[in-house]
Amino acid sequence: MSVLKENILLVDDDIHILELLQRHLQALNYHTFKAISVREAVSILKDTKIDALITDLKMPEIDGFELLKFTSEHYPNMPKLVITGFPSIQDSLAVIKSGVVEYLTKPFTKNELIEALDKTLKNNKTQSKIKNTTTFTDSKYGEITGNSEGIRRVIERIERVKNNKATVFISGESGTGKELVARSIHYQGQFARGPFIAVNCGGIPENLLEAELFGYVKGAFTGADSNRNGFFQAAQGGTIFLDEIGNASLAVQSRLLRVLQEKEVVKIGSQKAETVDLRIITATNSNLKDMIANKTFREDLYYRLTVVEIDVPPLRNRKEDIPLLVDKFLLKYGVEYKDRFAKLDPEVLPILLRYNWPGNIRELENIIQRAVILSDNLVTVSALPESLKYTIDFPQDSLMPLKDMEKQYILKVLRACDNNKTKASEILQINRKTLREKLKD
Repeated sequence: MSVLKENILLVDDDIHILELLQRHLQALNYHTFKAISVREAVSILKDTKIDALITDLKMPEIDGFELLKFTSEHYPNMPKLVITGFPSIQDSLAVIKSGVVEYLTKPFTKNELIEALDKTLKNNKTQSKIKNTTTFTDSKYGEITGNSEGIRRVIERIERVKNNKATVFISGESGTGKELVARSIHYQGQFARGPFIAVNCGGIPENLLEAELFGYVKGAFTGADSNRNGFFQAAQGGTIFLDEIGNASLAVQSRLLRVLQEKEVVKIGSQKAETVDLRIITATNSNLKDMIANKTFREDLYYRLTVVEIDVPPLRNRKEDIPLLVDKFLLKYGVEYKDRFAKLDPEVLPILLRYNWPGNIRELENIIQRAVILSDNLVTVSALPESLKYTIDFPQDSLMPLKDMEKQYILKVLRACDNNKTKASEILQINRKTLREKLKD
């Protein structure tokens, strides 16, 4: 008799229930795998292709609810059947967003098991065809997307400064969109026709940053074979945005202080001051007050730079903006990759909302870009990286004598071999007589 394609994983801490399930399913030509704990089940899932899961809910250490959450994200297309001795299962399952979950109440007959399993497999196929997609309405201000309270405060501050040339300092974690805020200040205001020059102070070698910012004259240093304007001269009449200003050397800080005080720039190697008319916006994810205390940042420059401060909130504090941002990036990369427009599976959004986003918007954009590449018309859970999916926090194994550990392993091997002592002896690499003696002990 041939074995069917389906591999069924059976999970229950009651060995008698596992054996009963196995007998019924093997009679139907299913291939089964048994696990007496969630830990063992996860191990099997990682090493074996499993087509369906049948699990109990009430188990010691880690319960079946955790296993359902884990499989719904790591194996979203795998059908699941729950076996329970508790009649309130429907209420319990209502709070678990784990796809199509059928349930079977103990005790059950062979026919009831077959009917429930057939329904589980059929429902899973149907569900995969009728999944809906969710579309969100965008909310934008310049290049900023979002309508959370934190972003509204940022926009209100931008509105206050966009039509004057007050110096603005933008703080926030890496990846929160500080440059987008700077661009919005420039392009939403009355000076938008002027140039916008963005400079990453952390991306230019320290010995070159001064020359790049302020320019130099011929012969000022080796390799200076002509006069050259710097970024400040290029931003004349517009805005210069100095990102990661905390990386600027004390020499650059001193020159920048003169620009702020005198509104003029002196090129390296020159004595002539050139008047500049521009707005200066700076940003950093460093704590400048700590740098001042460590004598690595000028206190007088700090107060010159922070005439107006804007703090950009991290993504974990504005999660209500995630649907809008996802829509934005889906559209962006749909266009970039030539009509690869994908929709978001509703099961994906709760995962994105649950994650804390240490890399902020930049991390979200990278993940959506990856998902668009890996998907066709629908971004599903399978397109997300493993780091976003649900993990089970297993308690650490308790320390025990070697003899007890050996006993547990021998019993585990026997269960896996359906109590076949010859096969177990081969796996343990001991003879049957030694195995009998160990079992007797």
